[in-house]
Amino acid sequence: MWSLYALILGFCLDLLIGDPHGIPHPVVYIGKLIDVTEKGMRKMFPKTVRGENFAGAAVWLIVVTVSAGIPLLVLHLAYGANCWLGLLLETILCAQILATKSLRTESMKVYQALQTGDLSKARYAVSMIVGRDTQYLDEAGVTRAAVETVAENTSDGILAPMLFLAIGGAPLGFFYKAVNTMDSMLGYVEMPYKNVGLVPAKMDDVFNYIPARISAFLMLAAGGLLGMDVKNGWLSFQGER
Repeated sequence: MWSLYALILGFCLDLLIGDPHGIPHPVVYIGKLIDVTEKGMRKMFPKTVRGENFAGAAVWLIVVTVSAGIPLLVLHLAYGANCWLGLLLETILCAQILATKSLRTESMKVYQALQTGDLSKARYAVSMIVGRDTQYLDEAGVTRAAVETVAENTSDGILAPMLFLAIGGAPLGFFYKAVNTMDSMLGYVEMPYKNVGLVPAKMDDVFNYIPARISAFLMLAAGGLLGMDVKNGWLSFQGER
């Protein structure tokens, strides 16, 4: 019950302050853990396809265990000392897992730049939220990039974390963030990540299977309520296209 209260309060806190610049974010440390662990596992396992697959599996297991285990231990101690202290701490952790305000803030910068016709500014703004080269994108390309990343991050940064937070509180929320961050860092089809990133990429698919479909359904429903033509989207969602 306390974790549910923490989720509600954390969501409100995220809407109010987002991710303030200058305050260390837990996902940054998850990223550093992934980097260190990947390098260590590469040294321990043979440099073969199978060996790198096992290295990636080891990285995944270590990172999710540490990422979920630390908040689990900290919250256990906090709630054991005082329920209100535990609630306060878990509220902050929930807020850090969510990215509602920051996604809106950064995507609106792209929209506002496009509205004023400042393509250079729009390219720069969209480069802050996508992982591709944006310097040669035209207005349509900037728009597509922004829409794609908003759609993806609505699932990865808001709805999926909220689902895991609702099920298992902040520890399970950090478990999900670790899974998602490993896919972002290691889940590439090109070398040198192709083999090491296999397990992280597949596990991200597994844990995003339901959240991604919930996100798609809600986006299509919202579009329909706004009077948009979402027929092709519904057909795709239902597997008819």
